[in-house]
Amino acid sequence: MEGAAALYNPRTVEEVFRDFKGRRAGMIKALTTDVEEFYQQCDPEDQMVIGGGEKENLCLYGFPSEQWEVNLPAEEVPPELPEPALGINFARDGMQEKDWLSLVAVHSDAWLIAVAFYFGARFGFDKADRKRLFNMINDLPTIFEVVTGAAKKQVKEKPSVPNHGSNKSKTNPKMQRAAESQGKDSRASQVKDEDEVVDEEDEEDEHGETLCGACGENYASDEFWICCDICEKWFHGKCVKITPARAEHIKQYKCPSCSNKRVRP
Repeated sequence: MEGAAALYNPRTVEEVFRDFKGRRAGMIKALTTDVEEFYQQCDPEDQMVIGGGEKENLCLYGFPSEQWEVNLPAEEVPPELPEPALGINFARDGMQEKDWLSLVAVHSDAWLIAVAFYFGARFGFDKADRKRLFNMINDLPTIFEVVTGAAKKQVKEKPSVPNHGSNKSKTNPKMQRAAESQGKDSRASQVKDEDEVVDEEDEEDEHGETLCGACGENYASDEFWICCDICEKWFHGKCVKITPARAEHIKQYKCPSCSNKRVRP
């Protein structure tokens, strides 16, 4: 299994958090941008023991390298790391796809916490270390919140960022008039500069809680973003492989999840 080859032992709070973020990013990828491939790999009819005829219990693994994998659980008992939820493939066809992905997301969140605090216990984190690790983890939205969009409910009520990008050149009309006026003194010019700084800060605060639907990271004004016209989730252009130039020619953008959706029997 790739997990065994990629396994390493983070020993500090920062290293454990880095490990957590990498595994989390891989699992979010499986449940969002790579969701169609993930869904197919969990087909219960395809997983049969050779010669035995019994279906296998599959797990979703996330790796520190930000990759994911659907595989069998570790054979050793007890395992070297806590194991993810078993048998995610069995529930697939008995639920709506959205509900099934949400269930996998909840179990994935629980597994990430278990792995992080396993490392903490193994390497003797004290109370302060455990609290710091928890606070660092808690600052990130959960996989469940990213997959369901729950983390964006409050953000949606705010004015949205521009549809095809976030490199903003917004100018206050009051500032513009001040700039065009030739007769303003140096004091008016100074006030204009201060207003521009405040405007940029307000803009950053306004959208700072917006989260990428693929990687779950926060909005940043120096990055290109695009909004799905179907589910209204925002994405880094790099996460969904859309450039600003390409976005100019897209009339209605559908994110990977919405593009891959189809009616299930």
